[in-house]
Amino acid sequence: MHHLLLLLLISLSTVTTAVTPDAAVLLTFKSTADTTNTLHYTLTEPLDYCHWQGVKCQGGQVVRLSLPSSALVGTLPTTVNLPHLRVLVLRNNSLSGQLPDFSSLLRLRSLLLSRNSFSGEFPFSLLSLPDLRVVDLSFNRFSGNLPSLLPNLHFLTSLQLQFNSFNGVLPLLNQTSLNFFNISGNNFSGEVPATATFSRFPPSSFALNPNLCGTVVHKLCSSPLPFYDSSSDTSAADAANRPSSTSLLSPPSNHHHHSKKLLILVFSFVGTLLLSSFICLFLTTRTRMKNTATAAADTTTTATTSPDAIEKTYFQRSPDVLRVTLDSSQTDKIGGNKREKSGNLVFSEGEANMYTLEQLMRASAEMLGRGTMGTTYKAKLDNQLIVTVKRLDAVKMSGIDGDMFDRHMEGVARLRHPNLVPVRAYFQARDERLIIFDYQPNGSVFSLIHGSRSTRAKPLHWTSCLKIAEDVAQGLAYIHQESNLIHGNLKASNVLLGVDFEACLTDYCLAILAESSQHQDSDPDSARYKGPEARQSGRRVTHKSDVYAFGVLLLELVSGKLPSQHPFLAPPDMPDWVKAVRGVDDGFEETQLGMLVDVATLCSSTSPEQRPTMWQVLKMIQRIKASVGPDDGIDT
Repeated sequence: MHHLLLLLLISLSTVTTAVTPDAAVLLTFKSTADTTNTLHYTLTEPLDYCHWQGVKCQGGQVVRLSLPSSALVGTLPTTVNLPHLRVLVLRNNSLSGQLPDFSSLLRLRSLLLSRNSFSGEFPFSLLSLPDLRVVDLSFNRFSGNLPSLLPNLHFLTSLQLQFNSFNGVLPLLNQTSLNFFNISGNNFSGEVPATATFSRFPPSSFALNPNLCGTVVHKLCSSPLPFYDSSSDTSAADAANRPSSTSLLSPPSNHHHHSKKLLILVFSFVGTLLLSSFICLFLTTRTRMKNTATAAADTTTTATTSPDAIEKTYFQRSPDVLRVTLDSSQTDKIGGNKREKSGNLVFSEGEANMYTLEQLMRASAEMLGRGTMGTTYKAKLDNQLIVTVKRLDAVKMSGIDGDMFDRHMEGVARLRHPNLVPVRAYFQARDERLIIFDYQPNGSVFSLIHGSRSTRAKPLHWTSCLKIAEDVAQGLAYIHQESNLIHGNLKASNVLLGVDFEACLTDYCLAILAESSQHQDSDPDSARYKGPEARQSGRRVTHKSDVYAFGVLLLELVSGKLPSQHPFLAPPDMPDWVKAVRGVDDGFEETQLGMLVDVATLCSSTSPEQRPTMWQVLKMIQRIKASVGPDDGIDT
């Protein structure tokens, strides 16, 4: 009997010593946060806890606890002593109560607790965590002021506090690393500090705080009347409306009458000047239209009767034979001047003439596809050089005269950037317009995302999404800043992969030439790239239209779904949709993808004014890239 009792005690002692500190913390967490016993945490072997749902270890130490949407009901324990924990994700559960002391989580980088019922003040213990980068407390019941020492979180990249009951004035955030920031739907008051950090974010990040004001939120701060006596029986409005003694005793000021006369004279002068300019413009335009019509008639007659008119066949081996009619005597007459570029192959400035028009006409070709702006061919010249030739749609180009096309293409052809496919040459004659690009051998981002028809492509790794997004943002930001032009036709099929698999934009700055066309794009995916303002008839595309298209492309990258398959969800719900379609079960990847989705939803705002500029978008993506440490591979 004594021997059996001794064996039992030894057995109990062995089990007790097998429970490591991290396992004990997890079991305590389950006992308070999982009152419905959803989690099946059982410990039969010393390291079983490293294989529990949502737990990831390194060297026997818990480095991640990720249990989003796990139907947890309860509260968090008063302390969470996991010194190696880096990622804590408890989003979208039914947890409540105040947050515990996090000061022992010295390696914590990401804290995602949104969509629960947590209450209390902002956890002061977070301010002692030197590596904290992502804090998401949105859609809870927090209240009180934000701590004034919040700027001490030097590496903070994302702070999401929307839809709580926080109040008071905003602390003076100055972190240059802060990439995502949202405090909408709270009770903050006072002037938003006009710091460089706050100025980077759109007014939507501060929305639904009716007592906020300042230049950042585009709302004037009202100043109190300096001599207003609240105890007076007469209101300030009555005091303002009552005539002063000066106005009763003094005659009206002559200065006021002189100012009115001066304003009338100025407006009369400006009105006369505008009317004169309009009349001159009307007469000039009518004269030019007559000259153009005459020149067109002369050209038609010459083309019909000239014995030198020839027709050359271009791309004879193409599935769709592309025929370009060339008139050897053709020179467009505009305003009586001959334009020598018509009928010639015009090389970009600084480019060597590596082939002639005749060589291009003899090239064998393979049609790569038809797009919004025309048909694209892969052309192999007799000197073995391979180029891409874009034949622009003649119907869509019908509203553009030759001079306008030349001027526009001269500007486009000067653009040079590592993330742009360079325009090497262009050509026009009669209704034919061709643009010659470098050939990119590795296909398009569309093919990379969606694969071939015979295979079901998997979503790209988040690091690939980040790299492509940065490349595309670099190219768009360059176009906007260098030339003030607009891409106008950004989509996955117009992002090609270069020799080193860098993402390069093509077909840029051409859509504006077809804006006068009433043709509607029948492709539902292409249509989804257009912002709401660009879908309206008569509205011109802008830089913010490119930003919207970038947001759609970014969502396509991270989800692997065509734009027509993107759901119309509120921004807070979009990360869960991306996680579901990707099957993400890794906390670190979830955090990084969440940042990219936040950028996508910000770019895809319905209102153009709410969207950031491409330069701001580029900085956001670069900050996400910078937030990935060299030792983060454990969570990838």
